[in-house]
Amino acid sequence: MTAAIEFREVPPRAAWALEQAGLTPLLARLFAGRGVRQADELDDGLARLLPPTALLGAADAARRLADSLHRGETIVVVADYDCDGATACAVAVRGLALLGARPGQVRYVVPDRAVHGYGLTPTIVDLALQLTPRPGLLMTVDNGIASIDGVAHARANGLGVIVTDHHLPALLDDRINLPDADVIVNPNQPGCGFASKQLAGVGVMFYVLLALRSELRSRGVFAPDNQPRLDSLLDLVALGTVADVVRLDANNRRLVAQGLKRIRAGRLNAGIAALFAVAARDPRRASAFDFGFALGPRINAAGRLSDMTLGIECLLCDDAGRAAELAGRLDAINRERRDVEAGMREQAERLLEALLPADDSPLSALTLYDPAFHEGVVGIVASRLKDRLHRPSFVFARGQDGLLKGSGRSIAGFHLRDALDLVSKRHPGVLRKFGGHAMAAGCTVAEADLPTFAQALAQVGDEWLTPNLLSRTVLSDGPLGAEYFNAATVAALDEQVWGQAFEPPVFCDVVEIVSQRLVGEKHLKLSVRHGGTLRDAIWFGHSEPLPPRVQLAYRLNLDEYNGRQRIQMMVEAALPA
Repeated sequence: MTAAIEFREVPPRAAWALEQAGLTPLLARLFAGRGVRQADELDDGLARLLPPTALLGAADAARRLADSLHRGETIVVVADYDCDGATACAVAVRGLALLGARPGQVRYVVPDRAVHGYGLTPTIVDLALQLTPRPGLLMTVDNGIASIDGVAHARANGLGVIVTDHHLPALLDDRINLPDADVIVNPNQPGCGFASKQLAGVGVMFYVLLALRSELRSRGVFAPDNQPRLDSLLDLVALGTVADVVRLDANNRRLVAQGLKRIRAGRLNAGIAALFAVAARDPRRASAFDFGFALGPRINAAGRLSDMTLGIECLLCDDAGRAAELAGRLDAINRERRDVEAGMREQAERLLEALLPADDSPLSALTLYDPAFHEGVVGIVASRLKDRLHRPSFVFARGQDGLLKGSGRSIAGFHLRDALDLVSKRHPGVLRKFGGHAMAAGCTVAEADLPTFAQALAQVGDEWLTPNLLSRTVLSDGPLGAEYFNAATVAALDEQVWGQAFEPPVFCDVVEIVSQRLVGEKHLKLSVRHGGTLRDAIWFGHSEPLPPRVQLAYRLNLDEYNGRQRIQMMVEAALPA
């Protein structure tokens, strides 16, 4: 799909102020274009984090946890099977140990995607109840806000429940429906004034630990000048935050920046170090890109094709040899995941051919299903379809209970969870359950109801999505002077924290195509003339030849091969010039 190229607006006064504060002209321009107005907004020190006192429920959760620690009560962490859930679980277990939990006092359970489904279900409660000694408190991480039945089942069996989550609450008859937990900690619950609504599940758990440390300090357990340091958990917090693709607002960027600093300085957990090793990435040059595209997928693969216990154990491991073994197993599962995904994508392409009308313009929202699809990989395939066609996309697979489990990904302007809510109102009973947020959501339907769902979702797409929203646009930071094409510029850019809603720089220049050829049958390798200089460029996933002169949108990359370094333009879009 051809993309339009738009140029990011840069307020000159803001760029000037940032440059006067000591930033290079390039970084001043990039940050000003992303909404930064003053240099102190870029202060990533821990002292600049939002205080835990602003997070509704954190103080109450801290008091409940402090009581449990004092009584020696067994605490069971109920995890989730994605990277955010795995890191949140590891932060909870490690953090509670730092704050005084006795050996064996904190346990965890994690659902099997195919067997238990998502969240704190009654079956997961029963699984926790089988542990010895019997737990007294369940604490969810990255889930639980929609677990009405699971929380009720836990309470009926005499268990205390703390819900820590960041997802949107469930709706019942247009009203927010919260579980009857002892405490709920969620920045998106009613009445919470916490400014960072985009806090990931692992971030919520980290804030609960900050509140718990404060509570224990007030009880005299720790002296102010001799309290446990929780910054040792920030590599996990950073990984989970980036991998969950939450909006990198100022608070999240500080959490990620602090985690990256510790990793680059060699202060990282053994499991994180082992994951860097199997991904062939250098932790001394760690970036948010590594979290999102190297470490995160390896953790996620365990939850998609195997058992997330493997991923959590890797993150909890302190023995380098054992961590290397676990990371190797995660890497092997991730390779298997890529093979499964490749087969599903080929089948999805064939299914799309039947869906696309004669003019090759797809529906406003897409739904795909095949009996051979794997439930653990539908979210990735939905994301690939969304990226390729720039349409909200749902992909379904059959679950062990015979129902179809769907995972969806969306585009700007189409709130996926709200769209599902509208479908459920227009077609009562079609959605057996659903949840999620604006850009990603999941649902369950019977196979007989899938055509109704597909038609209803496409209808919402027709109503909500304008032609402009359905056109993919690459937002560019404008031209890049020849003086910036060097390794120092790439290093300076890689040191920054880029991500969702604080996107990495994309530059745009008019170039002449000197040569072009296909590599790997589907990637366009280019030699271009830029400002009188020949430069290398590559466009992954694009095979159509380009005209002699184009406007090229690209990212800057340092390609290293056989000990040699060269600057490469990573193409995002191209238009005839």
